[in-house]
Formats: sequence, structure tokens, C-alpha cells
Amino acid sequence: MSLNVSLPIELENRVREHVASGLYGSASEVIREALRLFEAYQQVQIGSLQFLKSDIAKGMADVRSGRVSGANMEDIKSEGRKKLKMKGDI
Repeated sequence: MSLNVSLPIELENRVREHVASGLYGSASEVIREALRLFEAYQQVQIGSLQFLKSDIAKGMADVRSGRVSGANMEDIKSEGRKKLKMKGDI
């Protein structure tokens, strides 16, 4: 399949630089690699989103079952500061 694509000058220059580096033999190779990387990135994003949704669902189940109680931010900060002080970080 043949496909013509117009790129902004900045992207065209980047493609040319990659070919000139010798790492790629042609602009087509650069674009193919970029698409492969883009697809891999999308798969990571989808996996991360699914993991996040799963964590949210678990948290909501904990709330519904009463396994979650209110939290006082000042108490949490105070406890954190005590632990840091014990480690000598403050």
C-alpha cells in the first residue's frame, strides 16, 4: 500500500534527521517505527486505565461494605512529620 502524508516542517525535519543519522534507511522506516511506538504507548495507556478503574472499583466496594472510615488530614500530616523526624529528614 502506498500513502502520501503531509507533515509540518518541524516533523519533516525530524524525519530527515533520523534518516541522516543512519539509524533508518528511509522516511517510511521512520514513520513505521513511530507508528509502532505509538501503538505500544496506547496499549500501555489502556492497561493503566484498566488498572486504575479496577483500583477505583475496589475502593468503592470497600466504601459500600463499611471498610473505610473518615480521615483527618491534620492527623495524617502530623504522623508523617513524626516519621520523617524519626528518620532525621526534617
